[in-house]
Amino acid sequence: MRKFFQEIKADLKFKTAGPGQKLSEPSRYGLCCSVLPRVPKEKPKAEAAPKPRQGPTDEAQMAAAAALARMQLKPKAKPPSSQEAIKNQVRKELMAEAAASEKGLSPEEKDVTSPDQEGAAAPSVSGVYFICPLTDTVVKKDKKEKHLREAIEAYFSVDPVAASIMEIHTFNKDREKVRVGVETIAKYLDNIYLHPEEEKYRKIKLQNKVFQERINCLEGIHRFFQAIGFETKTLPVPGQETTEEYYVLNEEMLTRLEDLKDYKEQLLSSEPVRARLDRQLCVFKPSPEAARFELPNDFYNLTAEEIKREQRLRTEAVEKASMLRTRAMREKEEQREMRKYNYTLVRVRFPDGYILQGTFYARESVSALYNFVREALRDDWLPFELLGPGGLKLPDENLAFNECGLVPSALLTLAWDAAVMADIQASGEEQTASPLKPELLSRVQTLS
Repeated sequence: MRKFFQEIKADLKFKTAGPGQKLSEPSRYGLCCSVLPRVPKEKPKAEAAPKPRQGPTDEAQMAAAAALARMQLKPKAKPPSSQEAIKNQVRKELMAEAAASEKGLSPEEKDVTSPDQEGAAAPSVSGVYFICPLTDTVVKKDKKEKHLREAIEAYFSVDPVAASIMEIHTFNKDREKVRVGVETIAKYLDNIYLHPEEEKYRKIKLQNKVFQERINCLEGIHRFFQAIGFETKTLPVPGQETTEEYYVLNEEMLTRLEDLKDYKEQLLSSEPVRARLDRQLCVFKPSPEAARFELPNDFYNLTAEEIKREQRLRTEAVEKASMLRTRAMREKEEQREMRKYNYTLVRVRFPDGYILQGTFYARESVSALYNFVREALRDDWLPFELLGPGGLKLPDENLAFNECGLVPSALLTLAWDAAVMADIQASGEEQTASPLKPELLSRVQTLS
């Protein structure tokens, strides 16, 4: 012990370092006790009085406030998830769509941006899109209704009668009310056509109970009456001192009774204007990621709150799987599960590995998929089968996708008819590298 303290004492000798001399190295116990000589401090030079600082400009204050607000609103970093990547992708595409529309770009020229998060899973499709039958414009699902209204409104300058009929059938969702309303109008027009000399048939009292209950409640109905030659007039009520508003047919239309009959037929036979689902056809190179799907919320028939509960429901499903259930219970749960989906994303893998992808309604028959594949083939007469997981053939083309369990996504395999392919090989006919049409192969993509 004494020897130990003597060693410490030897290490703690004080040394004085000269102006150009290095300080001694610290001891093995981490102590440095070298002392520097005191150097007299120089008196600071007198500095000029600082100029008064000008306050920030209004623009600078506004910019600073905005930056501070952004910092305060910036969320804390979260680990990336597929759901967040989907939402980010959808948001970015909506922004890109708005920017593209401002610049007057067509939907095909819009650039699909990638997610911000590095390594986050990108959605297999950016959403569900529709094609307007009036303009052939491709619009996103949430903008479909607005675009149809704008397209029909624009059609009024071309054919006001046809446009008003479209409005009646498209924007009144209660089909029974529409049927009763248009049949009542047809009776009015029939009376005018059959009895043009009777003035009472050329006037329709707007406050009439039948008119109010069956016709006035329909959107677009007044524009239809105006388009076919009716005018609004205030007329005295026979036998009373009061006045009422009426629709009165223009005298000129009495010389065009056949036109009036045609308008009635159009009104009775028309159907709602429905946007067509855009298949969003894509062809991908062979990829091990073919069975991996990341779908946006457009594919689910769920509200935002229901989507948040999906994880909890899946956990409960695992627990239920361990329970003993009757066949009726299982079928009921399967039916409830099928109703969750409005659309399905289907991929068909060809024997050469190339993948054909398309979007379908969940309640659409599988025969639509067969037609979709056939239209993509270079030789559409070649017979084929579509096989599900495990190489099982799809049960019936007339069944819906959700009835076959092909929702909200599915990977199928295409298999050629073996006998036909053997005949082709035996004939020595030269076969193309890919059975898909060249124009589709020219747009082939890489599946990420």
